Amino acid sequence: LLHLKYVLYHFFTTANNLTMKSFAPLLLLPSAAAFSSSSIPNTRASTALHGVNGIWNNANDFGKGKFRFYDGLDSYMKPFPDEDRELYPEMFKLPKGTYEVPLSKPCGIIFEEIESNCGVYVADLVEGGNAYSQGVIQKGDVLVGMTAVQIAGAKWERRLIPARKFGFDLVVDAIGSNDIKWGCNNVILMLERPGEADSEEVDKFLEFFEPPADTPWKLPV
Repeated sequence: LLHLKYVLYHFFTTANNLTMKSFAPLLLLPSAAAFSSSSIPNTRASTALHGVNGIWNNANDFGKGKFRFYDGLDSYMKPFPDEDRELYPEMFKLPKGTYEVPLSKPCGIIFEEIESNCGVYVADLVEGGNAYSQGVIQKGDVLVGMTAVQIAGAKWERRLIPARKFGFDLVVDAIGSNDIKWGCNNVILMLERPGEADSEEVDKFLEFFEPPADTPWKLPV
């Protein structure tokens, strides 16, 4: 049986520019090339997760195992035994005020950056668009996680990755990577609702999904 073991690290990022920047709706995304930010150095502390098949794969194990394709929290955590659910109940449910939304593309969301190249929130929804029609996402919600596809050679994975510190361009790239050719019929966004969520609690939860430095996943600060 696979058992849940994790080491949590807290990390801080200093942002320089507090100017808010608007962007056009995500109606026409760039070509769905695989999400890749390998040119950005990985200075973020990693989360160590170990067990049979592992949570994160490196070397020849990349693209294999039970955790290579994220399709929602419930299905992702299904391999863990009841013992882990009793020991770590907080890891098997989303924190209060946080929710997952699977969306077909184009999403129909207008994002604005919270700080320059650091964090985005929902400024508006395109009337009649996918997010608007689904009726879950609200103006002001903050993007804290999202699925993205990463390729290493002939192998690939779709993972949920923390996105609180992603700028607009990286968010667009990650959304675009969820392409049908990789088995993705949607993109899953994880959002935090201000006034309902505890951001520190949400960040602690998301540390579980931090990619270690020894995998093909490379994320910005």
